[in-house]
Amino acid sequence: MPFTASIYRRPSEFPVAVWKCFKEHPHDSNIIYAHVQKVAFCEGLITDQSDLWVVCWSAEVDPSVAFIASCTTGPLGPYPIFIFTPLLLDELVYDVAQPCIQLIVGALRNHVAPERVFSVFAVDAVADTFAIIWMTETGVPPNPAPVYYHADFMCCTTATFKNGPQKPLPGLGVELRLATMLDASAVARLCYGFAAGSEPFVLTEEQALYEATLMIRAEQVWVHTIQEPGQGSEIACIVATTRTTDTVSAVTKVYTNPSWRSRGCAERLMRHVCENLLQTKDSLVLYVAHDNPAAAKVYERVGFVGYSSSINGMTDSWKEIGFDREVVELGHW
Repeated sequence: MPFTASIYRRPSEFPVAVWKCFKEHPHDSNIIYAHVQKVAFCEGLITDQSDLWVVCWSAEVDPSVAFIASCTTGPLGPYPIFIFTPLLLDELVYDVAQPCIQLIVGALRNHVAPERVFSVFAVDAVADTFAIIWMTETGVPPNPAPVYYHADFMCCTTATFKNGPQKPLPGLGVELRLATMLDASAVARLCYGFAAGSEPFVLTEEQALYEATLMIRAEQVWVHTIQEPGQGSEIACIVATTRTTDTVSAVTKVYTNPSWRSRGCAERLMRHVCENLLQTKDSLVLYVAHDNPAAAKVYERVGFVGYSSSINGMTDSWKEIGFDREVVELGHW
């Protein structure tokens, strides 16, 4: 099957078919769609035209979207190359994936510097194919330890949500709420701790405070506070939901202060966040690392289930592959 590729610099340039694709696949497209909606909302105010989207089309009488790749920038720097496909994973055979990724790589080579492509994040088969073709075309190999992140994709809806019993915290005062600007410094410390365990995407203390401030102003971060008798309250855990569309919110950060771990804080706060957001959203999504089974169990107890875009029902697995850090310039996400 022949394919073609189109390049877009603004969401307003997208054909109706692209918007239709996003809306029909709100979960697995969230990694790109959320940023698109944010940019579209304030497009007239944006002077920086560094964002780029590549859409790969099946070249039929009525072309349909086969892949969408994004090369965009967030508040803390450039994002990885994100790639989404509406195709069932069972359909990602070599004759489909290879020519489409070849077109995406060709478009990126023509419009961005090789050092801008510091990593790619997509379902496993797509990420692997991109890394091979990118190295072949540019000479930039994957980093010696190339897999930065390998995760299952999970989803929670009103149908799967579990409002189960909470682990008690006897003698302690507990509050679950959206963060306020009075929490900025404390939230920043937890953002810093989260990033410290997310090599190579670490933050300075100043960057962590900037991130915390942005999330608080946008009402994207929730806190679990604990107060011991006779003491002031402190933030034990945070949950951030920074990728949001009309129908889906993505949980992008869950972190518990090491001093308050094994108290059920993450589960308690996640359940509160889901209960609140599911009043206005159809679902929440998140990625959970393969090597973090403890977190997966917490999410499962709250009601998250594996999301599958394949006929066999296997949970989608996504992978971030990083490229040679001697060549590329790291961004952040």
